[in-house]
Amino acid sequence: MIKNIKDVFKYRTLIGTLVERELKARYRGSLLGLFWSFINPLLLVLVYFIAFKICLRQNMENYAVFLFVGILPWTWFSSSMLEGANSILVGGHYLKKVLFPSETLPIVAICSNFVHFILGIPILMMVVGAAGKTINTYHFLIYFPIIVIIQMLFTLSLVILFSALTVHFRDIQHLLINFLTLWFFSSPIIYPQEMVPEKISYILIKFNPMAHIVIAYQDIFFYERVPTLRNLGYTAVFSLLLFFLSYAVYNKLRDTFVEEV
Repeated sequence: MIKNIKDVFKYRTLIGTLVERELKARYRGSLLGLFWSFINPLLLVLVYFIAFKICLRQNMENYAVFLFVGILPWTWFSSSMLEGANSILVGGHYLKKVLFPSETLPIVAICSNFVHFILGIPILMMVVGAAGKTINTYHFLIYFPIIVIIQMLFTLSLVILFSALTVHFRDIQHLLINFLTLWFFSSPIIYPQEMVPEKISYILIKFNPMAHIVIAYQDIFFYERVPTLRNLGYTAVFSLLLFFLSYAVYNKLRDTFVEEV
């Protein structure tokens, strides 16, 4: 595993090149280009704002800001999952022509969506400021990178696992869309965690790594407080263990990728 990770690191230039190519290809021919990185989350926020604030009369103050804080990291996660799970199938022709670590393909999916996430952070800060809220500089500089690293590790663990399994079980890519929809509504993104009934909070919050990650972002950008380090610690440990398990499965199946794609 260590040797494979070192090999991936040697191909960091290739990863950067493929990420750049993916970003250019995604918006090729569009008038706004990378501005869609800002517009897509805002449009999603608008949809849920109309549905829950106006139609269902959610009475939470600064609800649009609350939505934006949760939707931005979720978009990074869900897009990485969907693209990463199919990355080996879609990029399989590279594996047949060029010798390079196959892990590069799912990593590119995560990194390209991470660029969109980072580009959205300044917009989020402006929205937070426009709502009259302040972001503690110390909290942002110290805790924001920690949360990002934990989310990166958790996302990588799942993407590595599903990218390998999807090569053999193509139905996963269809099931994943519905699973992510269920996961989205089970996480405190469109509603605060206080609204979750105590009887099911252990399922929707306690045992939901993305819930802890999203809540940590909300603590920094919305509630103006320090994230719960214990929950982040549990999530980090779980993500690390999941990474080892996922990579073991990936190594077990990697030799079959060329034949299957």
